[in-house]
Amino acid sequence: MHELYPFARPFLFALDAETAHDVAFATLDRLARAGIARAPQLPQSPVTVMGLAFPNRVGLAAGLDKNAAHIDALATFGFGFIEVGTVTPRPQPGNPRPRMFRLRKAHAIVNRLGFNNGGVQSLIDNVSRSHYRGILGINIGRNFDTPNERAADDYVACLRAVYPYAHYVTVNISSPNTKGLRDLQADDALSALLEALKHEQDALAQTHGRHVPLAIKIAPDLTDDAVRGVARMLVAQRMDAVIATNTTLARDKVAGLAHAEETGGLSGPPLFERSTAVVRVLAKALDGALPIIGVGGIDSGDAARAKLAAGASLVQLYTGLIYRGPALVAECVRATAPLKAEAARTP
Repeated sequence: MHELYPFARPFLFALDAETAHDVAFATLDRLARAGIARAPQLPQSPVTVMGLAFPNRVGLAAGLDKNAAHIDALATFGFGFIEVGTVTPRPQPGNPRPRMFRLRKAHAIVNRLGFNNGGVQSLIDNVSRSHYRGILGINIGRNFDTPNERAADDYVACLRAVYPYAHYVTVNISSPNTKGLRDLQADDALSALLEALKHEQDALAQTHGRHVPLAIKIAPDLTDDAVRGVARMLVAQRMDAVIATNTTLARDKVAGLAHAEETGGLSGPPLFERSTAVVRVLAKALDGALPIIGVGGIDSGDAARAKLAAGASLVQLYTGLIYRGPALVAECVRATAPLKAEAARTP
């Protein structure tokens, strides 16, 4: 059924972007429950990253399924792993609509959703009801009204809540749509946050008898020197992985296009060059100390391979799915399958 997406896309693109998202998932959920939507037969290309065995290198980025309400439907795409969220301790509506905009000529999206989600308990309930048994990442953030001085409290609360349900947890300090959030990437703030998270992770590992890796998601708009500084901090604080990158505030690649000046984060192919450059800087700075998950502008199998060639161990998709549909997942899995499936080095 996934091959029908090109025929459905004109109808979906006639709708507001957020409405189209809701309609598409409602349909896909029904097809998955009926057993009509099924995962394609894809080549096995297992790889071990963060101590986890991934069936392939291609995952879903956070943001598409913020509340983990559609995991079973997304599992029919053939992903090697799925990341849900961003989730916050308390429910919040996010920013006012409209807050998602398609830049069709660039196959890009601008969003200013603002961590709209039903809260961490709702996400846990949805995860518990799902039948998905693959690798699940849960992306956590702070509530919009929590000041950065107390941000660690929100992140620790979310980590504590999701720990039993996640294979890995991503710490989102790079969304441009929550006021002040990116300030948490600054040296002192980042050091304090990572220290609090590492302390909690160690305590939870003792309680639950298993280590759940922590990945930190960073912005593409950091300078190369700042990226190198973040890399040093992640190693010093014994983090398990880094995700590069979130959306960008830059508009140089889409100047003059309709909706280009909308406030929010830009994703899609215009982000690819910078996000891949960040992966490259990280790879050199980290020198194998921890793995990199590459995300940003992947819209083809070749783009997925380029992220890996820059130094990523895994890749994630989001905006490319909106324009290409589920076929993009299979294309990327096949394109990355010939790569030697060797374990990524972890600390």
